[in-house]
Amino acid sequence: MDVKNIRTIEQLEQYVSFNPDERNEIEKIIKSHPMSLNQYYMDLIDWDDPDDPIRRMVIPSIEENRSEGSYDTSGESDNTKLRGLQHKYSQTALILATNQCASYCRHCFRKRLAGIVSDEIVTDWNLVVEYLETHKEITNVLLSGGDPLTLPNDEIADILQKLAGIQHLKFIRIGTRIPVVDPDRIIEDDELLNILGDCSRERKQLYIVTQFDHPKEITPRAVKAIKILNDANMTVLNQTVLLKGVNDKPAVLAELQSKLTRNGVTPYYVFQCRPVKTVKHIYQIPLFRALEIVEETRAMLDGPSKRFRFVMSHETGKIEIVGRLDDHIYFKYHQAKDKLLAGKLFRKKLNKDDCWLEL
Repeated sequence: MDVKNIRTIEQLEQYVSFNPDERNEIEKIIKSHPMSLNQYYMDLIDWDDPDDPIRRMVIPSIEENRSEGSYDTSGESDNTKLRGLQHKYSQTALILATNQCASYCRHCFRKRLAGIVSDEIVTDWNLVVEYLETHKEITNVLLSGGDPLTLPNDEIADILQKLAGIQHLKFIRIGTRIPVVDPDRIIEDDELLNILGDCSRERKQLYIVTQFDHPKEITPRAVKAIKILNDANMTVLNQTVLLKGVNDKPAVLAELQSKLTRNGVTPYYVFQCRPVKTVKHIYQIPLFRALEIVEETRAMLDGPSKRFRFVMSHETGKIEIVGRLDDHIYFKYHQAKDKLLAGKLFRKKLNKDDCWLEL
């Protein structure tokens, strides 16, 4: 990452004023959960607006001191088969390629490892390849982290070469916010583009899974990066997290999905924010209200812009939040850890303040 990134309280104070108590608390928070912001993304913030959505996503808050919630809301530790590789769903392997990101989101669901030394990150890719080769039911891999596109180009090339050589893999997904927070990494780095493009054209189809959470993030530079990826035979999908104070107004969420669609990005999922420690009380929205937001958003959209699924990544699987009838919400397993649950439709009676599903 760029050494010019803002990482310390002293650097942040060039933009934000804190009283002494706030300063001490923010400094402690940064030590526990690192901050890193590049100039491009910081320039999107309106510093005169304390409720600016970009600011809310990346600037530490003293609210992060609250400890309720979990650092592993999806059961990732139980699904880890070897260091850096998770196998929750039969056809998919998830690989944690790095703990680094170009910019750290305060709502990150892997806050336990983002920017922190972790024993969850891959260290031996030969073991990963061996596992994948012996589990022929795996048809795709998702490279995640951290952000895999923060790795050096030679490492990215080596990883893709290893994975592309596995015959039963049909495609490779890369989860990345680089098009959002550092689009010049794509626009200006011809070597990286050649590595990605050559793999996607000649070996295995690449899907770039981004996370645009607010329309302000869809800048001309971001759009240019998307077009470059599309032109290099990569399909770009977007996963948005529904976040209180960021995109919890239907007009904002609809503008986001519409802008994505007309700029070559397919809306893929809208995620219910997970009950992550230091995150849930800041960003979570009650499920009844979240469902209303999503349905009001869809009513403003047309065609491909409204085809995203509203889901939660639950310990038991990826659960679609389908609809409401009276005080019940209807759910459907889109993916399930237990194969027998796949496709199951069920309902739960919830309280108006419930933000997550307890099963």
